[in-house]
Amino acid sequence: MFRTLKKIIYTIILANILFIIWGKFLNPPVTITQISGMMKFGKLERDYIAYDEMGTHIKKAVLAAEDQKFFNHNGFDYQAIQKAYTDNEKGKKIKGGSTISQQTAKNVFLWQGRSWLRKGLETIYTFIIEMIWGKEVILERYLNSIEMGRGVFGIEAAARYYYGKSAANLTKSEAAWIAAILPSPQKYDPHNPSKYLRNRHAWILRQMNNISLK
Repeated sequence: MFRTLKKIIYTIILANILFIIWGKFLNPPVTITQISGMMKFGKLERDYIAYDEMGTHIKKAVLAAEDQKFFNHNGFDYQAIQKAYTDNEKGKKIKGGSTISQQTAKNVFLWQGRSWLRKGLETIYTFIIEMIWGKEVILERYLNSIEMGRGVFGIEAAARYYYGKSAANLTKSEAAWIAAILPSPQKYDPHNPSKYLRNRHAWILRQMNNISLK
């Protein structure tokens, strides 16, 4: 019994290592989040593209909105994590301390929701992909897998869904609108923005001027 359990554990570990290495060169065929979105909305719109085909505006917009320290941290923004913890202790609305690296680990390998198990696995995967994949691959996987609308995943599908064009041809403002909905892509619509979304869009546009792609 013990030997069988050991073999199962080793097989799972080996499969995960191979999956992570494979993920450095290829986008995931499908993710748990994408399957959930397809089941909920009855569609799955996505179109994986290479990093160089994404254009500059959407990269800067998403970095401005989600993780301005992306190129400078090791996968974890400890100041943001501490702030999220402090706000939680004070009963304030939590704005999350997850970096793009952590979100990529969650979106590619894991599932949505809050649990200590998922958070622990997310930490492990984040640490590994930072070492094996590197920043450019992580950002590419993120922009290809992130949910950007109801049943819409990845920047190319989002660009075509909202603006009828490829991601590379998005204007600065259009890219900022897409980035603005990322906190709740099932709730927000760039074509029917709330006051909060308009303010967030304006803030992202200003922040994009300070973003450098390394």
